[in-house]
Amino acid sequence: MKKLIGVALAAGATVMSAGAANAEVSGSVALVSDYVFRGISQTDGGAAIQGSLDWSNDMFYAGVWGSNVNYGATGTTELASMELDAYVGVTPTTGPVSWDIALVGYFYPNADDELAGGELDYYEGIVGASMDLTEQFSVGGQVAYTPEYFGETGEGIYYEINAGYAVSDAVSFSAAYGVQDNDFATDSYSTWNVGGAYAIHGFTLGATYSDTEDAFENGYSLDETNSDGRFVFSIGREL
Repeated sequence: MKKLIGVALAAGATVMSAGAANAEVSGSVALVSDYVFRGISQTDGGAAIQGSLDWSNDMFYAGVWGSNVNYGATGTTELASMELDAYVGVTPTTGPVSWDIALVGYFYPNADDELAGGELDYYEGIVGASMDLTEQFSVGGQVAYTPEYFGETGEGIYYEINAGYAVSDAVSFSAAYGVQDNDFATDSYSTWNVGGAYAIHGFTLGATYSDTEDAFENGYSLDETNSDGRFVFSIGREL
């Protein structure tokens, strides 16, 4: 996913019946120079248009998020061109710790599962936590688990630590380090990223550099270039 720690059911009837004063509906749209998920390009190095629709009510939230993708079985044959994620979660607080507990489903509506050799759709349970060390600096982490990964390739688990620093209401920086481990692979791979964002006139401009170690060598990326280090530039707007 790609957008937040979240996951699996569109809010539909819930939004219509919630009716509470605290309920909010929001959306977003973004253009990115490359869609990178856990250090690996999902668009074969190409640009992506992404958008979301979200509902929240106090500590509960649900939503959907979408993007174009470009997966190839041999680097030339496309397995899927669209990703649609659905998520539901809760964000309780215990003392200084803010939690994000979610279920997220990753769906590929036009996927060729026969060509892929297995069902591409899958879901993850995600538990994230963060804490403000100062008014500007926060640290956090998350664990994501799936019993059946992309392409029906067995269990998968992802660990991440991250940090954020807000220079002002307009300028912020972030960094993260993660490890992905799956049954199908010979070993795990690691990924890291560092980036910044600038909010101006309702838009958010972003730049992030990410890289991986052993992603291609251990079978997580079909094309070595998709797991190489890269800059990603973005422009987004909340609706």
